[in-house]
Amino acid sequence: MSTSSVSKGCFVFKPSGKKKKTLDLESYFIHGCEGAESREIRYRLCQDLWNKIKTDTEVLQDELNRQILDSLLEFTRKCSLTRQHSDWTSRMRASEIPTAALVLGVNVPDHDMTFQSLFDLLRQSVTPHVVSVQAKECAALKHLMKKVLERLMDTVVAVDDDEEETEQLHKSVHCSLGALCDWYTSKITKSNTPGKKRSISVREEQQQPPVVIIFKDLEAFNPRVLQDFILICSRYIERLPLTFIFGIATSPSTIQHMLPHSVSSLLCIELFQSLSCTQHLATVIDKLILTPQFPFKLNGKVMQVLISIFLYHDFSVRNFIKGLQLALLEHFHSQPLSVLCCRKKEALLNLAQLSHGDLERIRQLRSFKRYIEKQETEEQAKLTTDDTHLKEVCQKLIKELRRYHKNYYPILRCLHTLTSSLPRYPLGKQIRELHLICLEKNVWEMEDYQCAMKLLRMLAKDELILLLQRCVDILQPVKSKKIKNALVQLEELLAKFKQLETAATEVASSVEDCVISPVKDLQKKTDLFQLQKTLLEMNESRRSKKLSPFETLRNEALEFVDSLVKSHLPPPESQTLSEVCYYSSSATVRRHLNATPRTSIQAALSSPFYYLQNDSLKAEDGTVSNAAPDICIAYKLHLECGRLINLYDWLEAYATVVSAAEGIDPDSDSFGKVDEVKHARFIRAVSELEFLGFIKSTKQKTDHVARLTWGGC
Repeated sequence: MSTSSVSKGCFVFKPSGKKKKTLDLESYFIHGCEGAESREIRYRLCQDLWNKIKTDTEVLQDELNRQILDSLLEFTRKCSLTRQHSDWTSRMRASEIPTAALVLGVNVPDHDMTFQSLFDLLRQSVTPHVVSVQAKECAALKHLMKKVLERLMDTVVAVDDDEEETEQLHKSVHCSLGALCDWYTSKITKSNTPGKKRSISVREEQQQPPVVIIFKDLEAFNPRVLQDFILICSRYIERLPLTFIFGIATSPSTIQHMLPHSVSSLLCIELFQSLSCTQHLATVIDKLILTPQFPFKLNGKVMQVLISIFLYHDFSVRNFIKGLQLALLEHFHSQPLSVLCCRKKEALLNLAQLSHGDLERIRQLRSFKRYIEKQETEEQAKLTTDDTHLKEVCQKLIKELRRYHKNYYPILRCLHTLTSSLPRYPLGKQIRELHLICLEKNVWEMEDYQCAMKLLRMLAKDELILLLQRCVDILQPVKSKKIKNALVQLEELLAKFKQLETAATEVASSVEDCVISPVKDLQKKTDLFQLQKTLLEMNESRRSKKLSPFETLRNEALEFVDSLVKSHLPPPESQTLSEVCYYSSSATVRRHLNATPRTSIQAALSSPFYYLQNDSLKAEDGTVSNAAPDICIAYKLHLECGRLINLYDWLEAYATVVSAAEGIDPDSDSFGKVDEVKHARFIRAVSELEFLGFIKSTKQKTDHVARLTWGGC
């Protein structure tokens, strides 16, 4: 099914009689999945876990957006009620349109969900007349007017260009706000007719519900189109209760940059600021990742890739969650032992049903090999040969892994609470920074940790008691024996702090006397030997100074915190069977989420066989078959040139390669001859390379092009 025509055209190929079988999601997952014995179970576990994560994420995002959405709903109701009362003209001019400037931030991929929630809430509780428009569908004023009218009136709207043709097919409405006003008046008349069941409780809103127009991406709109639309709407504001909502990604000053004063003065603007995307991400990580509720985990490198893409590319929490979904799918697809990545009871049941092949995979795990090396000789022999004994040991190890996660996150939060307010944030300001450190290495061996402990030893009594009380609040809901024991000891330390007697003044006065007395001696006339002796006595007195009860208790509390950190915050890789729950292929995540288009294009042009799967395109490394597509041949030839490429020489080399592909005798006169077809194919290939950014035209030489890239795949 191909054509040899060079010109553009439309070619029809009749479908064959055989219909292709469509595969469902489960078939796609199972196809090529490692470990055929458990792939159906892994697919079900993956689906259940993702559905749970997705549901919790949606609930969390609704809670985060609740405040800003409620404020917008209240603003719309207030404007509607104000317009219907006598104080409308006193609060704003009759020609002013109430406008909400909603600043959402630069995380544009997340805006769709926010606007969808806003759209649904407005329809449910304020007005049925809501329309949402985007810049890409409103290039001209007539397109904007048409979209607004069609979505509000739910009918066909005719513009001047296609009015006659549309009227022949459908009964259309003229594209003007006058038609919208007539439609709105008829709707209001019908809704206020006695006997009609009214859905909105407020009587004034029942009479005149507002018409809300949402501009999703204000910065992308043509300023001239927006200005004309606002000017037209201001003429109809007395007949049509319009309300605008501007979605702004950058700054509220965008309105002043896009609209002149004569137009912006027609808007009564109120500013609304949404939650920042970094705060949003911190909440998502706190609720989805830093919790033992979900058995699936990310190792440090994968976590770092997802956070780096967020911070340096798009600030999109939605894309971060998509990256989490990708890691989840890859883990269950590529790791046969992920059948144990579920809740404890289900994991123990699945463990009992593991085949001999899966048990051999457990024996090959790096963490399990370390575990075997620590055992005695007899135990090592049993673990490597006896499958029944191995299952019993793995049951204990899975329970220990669950206990590790149950203890890890509360202690992590306690350490973050103690160190997040220290100067210069030695262990990071956000908890995700501390979590990344703990995933990679023993945090207590770091110099920054020692620095944090020294700073904690300088805290005042009130500050330390407040931080320890927060740690108690963190540990109270945790159901774990070790955490409960730690909670009891923390509460005892707090009780000791509160029972300290105020004897610090007496201790301070005695210390002051022993320090001041040598200083008085320094004021007397003395020689060098006497001065050295006095300074040594002062130094010894400072060293021999006794610690106050508070300082002693403070050191005891920090030593206890240090013991908790060393007991519960070792890296996950140190835990046996951690590979079951932790996904570690950061290269796969980076390749899928942080694509490199130029490298991919170069690889496709250099090795077309791997993309087209045509045996005739097979070639040795570094070469391209003469049967390859024209653009591949032209690309390979241009790699052999310098900064400037002579088009005629390039064309002759191309014609030689193509002639060899066509099987023309090299000794014949027609070999390498440039005819019209070859010339047209070459020009098309050169144009495609220029479009892809490999070459550009240059004014240095008219018959040359400049090369823009260097190196190839």
